[in-house]
Amino acid sequence: MSRLVMKFGGTSVANIERIRNVARHVKRETDAGHDVAVVVSAMSGKTDELVGWVREAAPLYDASEYDAIVASGELVTAGLLAIVLKDMGLKARSWQGWQIPLHTDDAHGAARIVGVDGSKIIARFADREIAVVAGFQGLHAASGRVTTLGRGGSDTSAVALAAAINADRCDIYTDVDGVYTTDPRVVPRARRLERVAFEEMLEMASLGAKVLQVRSVEVAMVHKVKLIVRSSFDDPADPKLGTLICDEEDIVESQVVTGIAFSKDEAQITLRRVADKPGVAAAIFMPLAEANINVDMIIQVVSDDTTTTDITFTVPAAEYARAKAILEERRGQINYALLQGAQDVVKVSAIGIGMRSHSGVAARAFKALAEKGVNIRAITTSEIKFSVLIDAAYTELAVRTLHSLYGLDAAI
Repeated sequence: MSRLVMKFGGTSVANIERIRNVARHVKRETDAGHDVAVVVSAMSGKTDELVGWVREAAPLYDASEYDAIVASGELVTAGLLAIVLKDMGLKARSWQGWQIPLHTDDAHGAARIVGVDGSKIIARFADREIAVVAGFQGLHAASGRVTTLGRGGSDTSAVALAAAINADRCDIYTDVDGVYTTDPRVVPRARRLERVAFEEMLEMASLGAKVLQVRSVEVAMVHKVKLIVRSSFDDPADPKLGTLICDEEDIVESQVVTGIAFSKDEAQITLRRVADKPGVAAAIFMPLAEANINVDMIIQVVSDDTTTTDITFTVPAAEYARAKAILEERRGQINYALLQGAQDVVKVSAIGIGMRSHSGVAARAFKALAEKGVNIRAITTSEIKFSVLIDAAYTELAVRTLHSLYGLDAAI
């Protein structure tokens, strides 16, 4: 008998009627003979409300108490879904993270999973009982305290649980019916993908696609847990197929480019006329790393006399002010002439495992964007993706241009 993990996000369980709809999806799978574990998020908006209360209570709050409070949102959802399932005549019980247990480190608010024991849930499957698990939370064994996994952590909970119980797959239910070639709100001709490789999904998630949380894809890839992204708003009696996230070897024929992603959460910093000598890059980027500020695109341009250089890089928009302050404090050590910045920038990326076997993929994009008058501020490339930094005003034009260039438009 096959095992299945079903994960439902906040919009899918936003009220009792939607929870009843989720229960109908679960019943369909149990009626098909699956042993089912369901992982749920807090009802839409509840986590934000809980976080607001914590911050109102004290600006400098205890991180472990923060976790104890915000983890309660998922407990409510799990209990309500279990009640609804029982009312439908199904065997079910709710599980808190510590009851499984799902063990984590002690990084409260952003804990990482160190192990999951699925034996208790597997034992209950013998009695055809549905496990309804509160996502987003775990237990730090040494302290005995509840921990939370950070935003989107319910996805990671679900994938880790699927690996622990040797599930055949993990279905991630959300408010869209799969992974699209790009955001359909920007490109109406975007189409749903039938299959996406783990590596592609990891890049898409990290580069702006909001369908799956990055850490959940990492866990799925490591443990080879097949994921299906599908919509909870489909008719439970006749759901759409969704998008399968799987190993590259399970994809018979891959396109050169699978999807176009974009991220508006970018800011650019340029240091002008920095002394071109050993140790300068470390003097710039080590303080940022120590402050946990992620640096992405880096470009260095050496002057004609080779004594100075301009260094341009990007940081998350939310960290822009902090990054500038750190660099300004160290101006004397770094010895730059001028610091310039821009927040009206966007990173647009093309992703596809087919790039490995095709040359000139990025060059075609540069030519197409130039013909549309889109100026490229910075470029980064890897084996299966390339990214360009452009002015925010050209976002839609750039995304649509690349989407059409690589043949991703759906036929009308």
